[in-house]
Amino acid sequence: MVSAAGWISNLVDKIVGALRKHGFSDEEIHALVMENGKELLDKIVDAIAEAMKQIRRIYAVLVDFGLSLEELVKLGKYDWSNPDITSAHFPTRRKGKVETEIEFFHFDRNISSEEAIREMDKAGYRPAEAHELLAFGAKYPDVQREFPIAALGSVWQYPDGDRYVVCLYEYDAERRAVLSRFEFVWYGIWRFAAVRK
Repeated sequence: MVSAAGWISNLVDKIVGALRKHGFSDEEIHALVMENGKELLDKIVDAIAEAMKQIRRIYAVLVDFGLSLEELVKLGKYDWSNPDITSAHFPTRRKGKVETEIEFFHFDRNISSEEAIREMDKAGYRPAEAHELLAFGAKYPDVQREFPIAALGSVWQYPDGDRYVVCLYEYDAERRAVLSRFEFVWYGIWRFAAVRK
């Protein structure tokens, strides 16, 4: 609690200091916390929230669950894609067009799929599905050039028993939509696409 109180106090001091630099008096700043300042304070919070999304890298994506994965792969204009990325292999129960936000979990260490999913769950997220990741890749084509991304929310079991998930990454300057084994030990460079529950 002490450390939380410390950084909250520090944040308030910085905001008040910045407002003073812009020429606002203490009385005008105090008005923000009065009942008549609520509307203005809401606008300030909205602006801060938008800025924070850039820091957290939150990506708004319209996911059309009516499209097949094959159609989403085409929309993504990948240089190469695994032919087993199909709606038959990765079906979804979701319907319609859904506006959602994709975030990434980055553990910066080797991790199993199960552990990554548990960590997302503890934070109030679920792993993104194949539809969501491919819709993301179509809208934000260059993000996968920065780091590889896995969607652990849709799993296909190959006839030999191995399980696979859809991933996006860059290889030899090509954008690729690929399959990786669910049982893979993911290295620290991987990001895991997630959606808030």
